Parts: sequence; structure tokens; C-alpha cells
Amino acid sequence: MAAKSNLINMALCLTAVCLVCSALLGGMYVLTAEPIAKANADILKASIGAVLPEGGELSEAKPVEVGGQPSEYYVSTSGGEVKAYAVKSTTVGFGGPLTLMVGITPDGAVYNTSVLSHTETPGLGAKCNTDEHFYSQFKGFDPSSKILSVKKDGGDVDAITASTITSRAYTLAVKNAVEAFKTIKGE
Repeated sequence: MAAKSNLINMALCLTAVCLVCSALLGGMYVLTAEPIAKANADILKASIGAVLPEGGELSEAKPVEVGGQPSEYYVSTSGGEVKAYAVKSTTVGFGGPLTLMVGITPDGAVYNTSVLSHTETPGLGAKCNTDEHFYSQFKGFDPSSKILSVKKDGGDVDAITASTITSRAYTLAVKNAVEAFKTIKGE
């Protein structure tokens, strides 16, 4: 004999389904939390290595404000001398947050940049991570002699074709990291 369809039976059935789904979702979170954290740590480590000169000893993460948001930076030293700084910088691009790691030498020049994460449009803004012409123009960029802004805004940075918003966000992230560096150095 089938159960009678009424409000109480429907509510009990819906509650049971929700409890089972919640338990499965919670179990998957517990199973995947550690591998996801490890993968993110590996990405961060690789990104720091990509923006700093080789060799040297890396400090632990230190807090800093970058673009009005709390962030972190790392110091690479060799023989007691600072070789470079790695500053994590986040801005908002076309598709959402764009997070970079920016390597800066002690004289204030950008050593290199690396994208940690982005949500930009595939094939357009996502080229900030794959278009070598775009991201390589930041290598050795000296903000004291060039304007850290896209050419459309009077600066010295070539934007990605059809992705001006992403290019502006990337450039702003680098600019914010340079400003944070000046705060770190006490300038």
C-alpha cells in the first residue's frame, strides 16, 4: 500500500533527501579540503619562485596592505642582503578577482609577475596568463622611469587586444604591489 500524499509525508521525504545530500556534501568537503589546500600552497610556492631571482632564502609570509586590502609579502635574502620582494596583489578584472604575485627588486623595479588566480573570460582576458607579449612587458619594468598604466590611459603598457579591462586590472595589481613595496621599504 502506497503512502498517502500529504504535507507531512512530503516534508519528511524532503527533509530526508536534504539530510542525505548534506551529509554527502560535507563528506566530500572533508575528503578534498587537504588536497585543495596543498595544491594552493604548491601554486603559491611556484608563483613566488617565478617572480624572484634564483637562490636566496625565503622568509615566512608577512602582512601588508595592498590596494587597501590585507595581503602578504615575502622577502628573499642571500648572505644577509635582500635580493627581492614578492608581493601578493589582488584587483578586480572583467570576470572577478585577479590575483598576482609581483617580484620587486630592492631598487623598486618589477622583476617579474605571475598570475595566481583569475576568473577572466577564456580566450580574451584569460590571455593575461598566456600572452607572453603582455606579461613579459612587466619583466624589468622600472616605475621610476615609465608610467605603470595601459597606453590607452597614457601609460607604457600594451593592453591585450579586446581585453582592456583585464589589462587595466593586471596593471593596477602591479602598481598596487609597487606602492606596497614602498610602504615596506618605508619610502
